Amino acid sequence: MTDEPTRAQAVRPLIIIGAFAASLVVGLVLMLWAIGGLRTVTAPAAIGGPFQLTDQTGQTVTEKDLKGRPTLIFFGFTHCPDVCPTALFEMSELLRAMGKDADRVNAWFVSVDPERDTAAAMKDYLSSFDPHLKGLTGSPEAVAKVISGYRVYAKKVPLKEGDYTMDHTALVYLMDRDGKFVAPFNLKRTPEQAATDLRRYL
Repeated sequence: MTDEPTRAQAVRPLIIIGAFAASLVVGLVLMLWAIGGLRTVTAPAAIGGPFQLTDQTGQTVTEKDLKGRPTLIFFGFTHCPDVCPTALFEMSELLRAMGKDADRVNAWFVSVDPERDTAAAMKDYLSSFDPHLKGLTGSPEAVAKVISGYRVYAKKVPLKEGDYTMDHTALVYLMDRDGKFVAPFNLKRTPEQAATDLRRYL
C-alpha cells in the first residue's frame, strides 16, 4: 500500500518531462515547416516562381534576374504609413553596411498596390532610400501572380471617404543565388550584423 504513492510521485515528473519534450518536438517541426526546412519530408511549399514586373525606371524584371546573386524582397506599398518605410530604411542601412558588396545583391520592394503604385510613383518614393533598391510593380494581374507565388497576404482595407490602405505580409524574403527561398531575413539587428549574415550568400 505504501508503494503506490511513491510510484505515482516517481512517474509524475516523467510524464511532465515527456509532455515538455513532445511540445518541443512539435514546435521544432512547425518552425521547420514554416521556413521550408521540411521540404524533403513533406510536400514542398514552394515560394517564388515565374513573374514579370517593371522597375521604377521602366525596365522589365523577371524571376531570371534572381539568378547569380542573393536577393532580398519586401512586399509593401508607397502609401504605407509605418511598416514599409521602416523596413526600407533598415534595408538601406544594410546595403550601406555592405559597402561595395551591395552591388552583388538584389534588393527589391514589390508593390501590393498596383492601382496607385505606378513606376513613376515608385521612383519618387524610393528616392528617399538607398539607390540599390528597386521598386517593382505592374498590372493587377502581374502583381497578383507574384503575390500568389510568394505566398504573400495582401488585402485592400477601405477607409473613410473612399480611400483605402493595404494589409499585407511584412517579411523580408531571402532568396539564394539560384533564386530559391532560404528564409525570412532578420533586419532587427545592427546593419553590420545583417551584412555579415548576407555576405554568406554571395
